[in-house]
Amino acid sequence: MSPVLAGALQLLALIVALGLSYRPLGDHMARVYSSEKHLRVEKWIYKGIGANPSAEMRWPAYLRGVLAFSAVSVLFLYLLQRVQGSLPGSLGFVSIDPDQAFNTAASFVANTNWQSYYGEQAMGHVVQTGGLAVQNFLSAAVGMAVAVALVRGFARSRTGELGNFWSDLVRGTVRILLPISVIGALVLVACGAMQNFSGIHEVGQFTGGSQQWNGGAVASQEVIKELGTNGGGYFNANSSHPFENPNGLSNLFEIYLILVIPFALTRTFGRMVGSLKQGYAILGTMAAIWLGFTALMMWTEFAHNGPAFDLAGGAMEGKETRFGIAGSSIFAVATTLTSTGAVNSFHSSYTGFGGGITMLGMQLGEIAPGGVGSGLYGMLIMAIIAVFIAGLMVGRTPEYLGKKIGTREIKFAACYILITPALVLCFTAASFVLDTPSHSMTNSGAHGFSEILYAYTSGANNNGSAFAGLNADTQWFNTTIGIAMLLGRFLPMVFVLALAGSLAEQKPVPETAGTLRTEKPLFTGLLVGTILIITGLTYFPALALGPLAEGLAA
Repeated sequence: MSPVLAGALQLLALIVALGLSYRPLGDHMARVYSSEKHLRVEKWIYKGIGANPSAEMRWPAYLRGVLAFSAVSVLFLYLLQRVQGSLPGSLGFVSIDPDQAFNTAASFVANTNWQSYYGEQAMGHVVQTGGLAVQNFLSAAVGMAVAVALVRGFARSRTGELGNFWSDLVRGTVRILLPISVIGALVLVACGAMQNFSGIHEVGQFTGGSQQWNGGAVASQEVIKELGTNGGGYFNANSSHPFENPNGLSNLFEIYLILVIPFALTRTFGRMVGSLKQGYAILGTMAAIWLGFTALMMWTEFAHNGPAFDLAGGAMEGKETRFGIAGSSIFAVATTLTSTGAVNSFHSSYTGFGGGITMLGMQLGEIAPGGVGSGLYGMLIMAIIAVFIAGLMVGRTPEYLGKKIGTREIKFAACYILITPALVLCFTAASFVLDTPSHSMTNSGAHGFSEILYAYTSGANNNGSAFAGLNADTQWFNTTIGIAMLLGRFLPMVFVLALAGSLAEQKPVPETAGTLRTEKPLFTGLLVGTILIITGLTYFPALALGPLAEGLAA
């Protein structure tokens, strides 16, 4: 069987698995966030944190809950790392330096999981399991809660109430993320992933010495890092490490975990707004971009000619032979079109155009299908922009899902799409103006520029993957990328929730003959075009200096 055919069959199997999960999972999540009943364990949690799960919140109160919970999470994770040297189960590792601890705390709470350290050489069992893995659940649940609040803004009318943040947070964790993670961890263990709490031990004797490996609860952390679109690995090699991702079957399963909730949330959206066709339109937009990027990536990586490339089956540098070109390409597109950031190959080793595809996937805003929760609300923001553009073209007040898109709403949407590019481009420019940051680049020229552009693109978009040639464990990068991650995560949420509150206060607009049919394929095409044009106008000059210049020079 040719590598190309094998890749096509893998992609087909993935699509079938996602299709089979779409309806039951989407409907389940709609029931979870619409139910008025609370499980007994949820009641215990509410009592422990002193929250009233039945109290409705307007958007400022909902936002205060998001920010307060996230701030406490950052502080807790920071302190846990700073006292690691005094904790049991630390495996002899010392406490983490202040700038590294801040960067890691900001990273995991912001659902980014950017790692500028070697996990197996820095973090003990308590920090890995009690700190990082816990935040993998909670940060994902926060993103889902914000997305559901925006959906309620479309579904409700003549009220500013968006639900209860604490209830949404707990339900998303207890009823969605935890059950799937338990089953997924068992699957990964069956595939050969490691799951234990053993200490450091020597493995084998090699020329010049032996190698030391430490154990850990790898499978349970691996499953939620993919399912919650987090991405931070137990080991520095991330999902290319055989203890995290042993074989081709586990690789395909991990890609499935990355995509299943973001895609299924479109059905949840359709259920909650009372129109499944609207959910299908958003799904079609996400799927079209994802399939297009995947096909382009596979073509780019397979296309290189020459005896060495022919023998290897394509551009194999930086890729695991057990995954090949196809398994690596599908994984790379899935992890950068979502906010996952896990890697089973080194993106820096991809062809010039291949590296550019991973970067462009993040620069789209990670909305195809995007992060858990963040992908849905990011796509809905783009839908509002597309509706506004369509209204300008026909001279009609734009409407979406029975809500008028006026000056206030479009300002919130515009602020949302401007935040991330501003962070990426400003921090990238500052890194080249100053002397010290540029010394962290392993490569010069276009590829060196791509290393830094990729780092801030990944941080501000809450992805977490990296071009591995950049030494990001410096005070400058730890601090600035940490700031970019926090601002890139929580500033957009301010405008999402403000928009949700504004929409919920409106009364529904009756549909007329002139209403734009946003459930039709025509709107899906308009939405895809809007996304590509906005991203292209924003990032093309920077991409031309990096991956495009490198690809054209190859």
